[in-house]
Amino acid sequence: MKFISTRGKDFAQCSANAIAKGLASDGGLFVPEKFPKISSAELNDMLNMEYFERACCVLHKYLEEYDYEQLLSACKSAYSKFEECDPAPVVRTDDNTFIMELFHGPTLAFKDVALTLLPYLMRKGCDISGIKEDILILAATSGDTGKAALEGFKNADGIKVMVFYPSDGVSDMQKMQMCTQDGNNVNVVAVKGNFDDCQTAVKTIFSDVKFNAQLKEKGVVLSSANSMNFGRLAPQIAYYFSAYCDLVNSDEIKMGEKINFVVPTGNFGNILAGYYAKNMGLPINKLVCASNDNNVLTEFFASGTYDANREFFKTVSPSMDIIISSNLERLIFELSGRDASVTEKRMLELKKFGKYSITDEEVKMLSKDFYADYADEDECLQTIGEYFDENGYVLDTHTAVALKVKNSYQEIFGDKTATVVLSTASPYKFAHDVLTAIDGNAPEDAFKCANKINEITAAPIPEQIIELKNKKIRFNNVIDKNKTADSVLEFINK
Repeated sequence: MKFISTRGKDFAQCSANAIAKGLASDGGLFVPEKFPKISSAELNDMLNMEYFERACCVLHKYLEEYDYEQLLSACKSAYSKFEECDPAPVVRTDDNTFIMELFHGPTLAFKDVALTLLPYLMRKGCDISGIKEDILILAATSGDTGKAALEGFKNADGIKVMVFYPSDGVSDMQKMQMCTQDGNNVNVVAVKGNFDDCQTAVKTIFSDVKFNAQLKEKGVVLSSANSMNFGRLAPQIAYYFSAYCDLVNSDEIKMGEKINFVVPTGNFGNILAGYYAKNMGLPINKLVCASNDNNVLTEFFASGTYDANREFFKTVSPSMDIIISSNLERLIFELSGRDASVTEKRMLELKKFGKYSITDEEVKMLSKDFYADYADEDECLQTIGEYFDENGYVLDTHTAVALKVKNSYQEIFGDKTATVVLSTASPYKFAHDVLTAIDGNAPEDAFKCANKINEITAAPIPEQIIELKNKKIRFNNVIDKNKTADSVLEFINK
């Protein structure tokens, strides 16, 4: 299967090439030339499979040039790093609500599902594409992608990883996870600004022809670990299928019955994976897009205008503190009838004016698949407290946003469809705010907060959190956003 750019001036011969390159040279994102289908018979076969087998079935529909047995082995190896080898268990919390727990991996966040597998996809993709140079992976992060990429690629042969995060835009635990990262091929840099500043800087580096030529002279080519890279996005499609199979197996739904998914959303990659799953044939009724106070997506789905000219809010759900949702470009491409010229025009308008609009007809098309809403700070914290009191379940600050939006959606529309909420991360990664929501009072020290949450809820503190306390800080560099390229050169010249 070939992959094409959303902006029409670049293409990849195959998925391996798209994954190795990460971003298209014209500034667009790679998308498959068509959506492969999962038949009813294939979905039925998945019922008796383990997670890694389901993942391989879905992935191979896109990754046709990867050997199936080798891909299956890579999936098995990657997902053996999760508790009970299951990256996406589904837990029932009330009558028609289920939480897909995506925080049982090495770094306690949903990004692990893709980033434990991406090193194999990347290395194999380079081999298939004939790329001999070393790979430098650049990642902008709002907290979780960075740590998951660092952990996934640490000490990988022929690959270096460099992560940029907003200096005051992640939780204490997220910052400690990144800045204590071990590995001889990793680097972490804080940027003065927000996530959008980090992401824009990284995308600028990718599109700088002269800079990339300079890197190639040094035997280095760039790739991405953000969901802008199809290799990051594709593994996330699989857990939508797996959740559906789990509900059928537990007799919560019948095969063929439609379900809803509610997704806490920032860069739009996670929910886009659900849209891809639906286009592959998964029986999805509605994809509910949940935002925090940075609710640019909520307004876009309602009005058809994406307006980034707005105040940026630092919230208790920092992984969603994003104004420019890069993966939305892939959805815009589909809405336009896969018109690359229209997509490029809109993205250029966003860059130049900070906004663009889609047609009224496209807004109607969106409403068939999506619903969008947001929860503010108070609603988020209130949901954490109430959900623990009523269900004994501890939410992180992102999943709480999704639960609140789910409740609002069901109240407005009376929709009784079985609904799966995608979790974001372990609540212990946001211990101070979670404790505040549950107990009303929290000390400043994140580890004391974690201990108190454990005392109140009996939820075990993950070993990954406990061991952080004694790890040495390795990275404390803070730069201006216009110095990112310089810091990249400094890193590869070491």
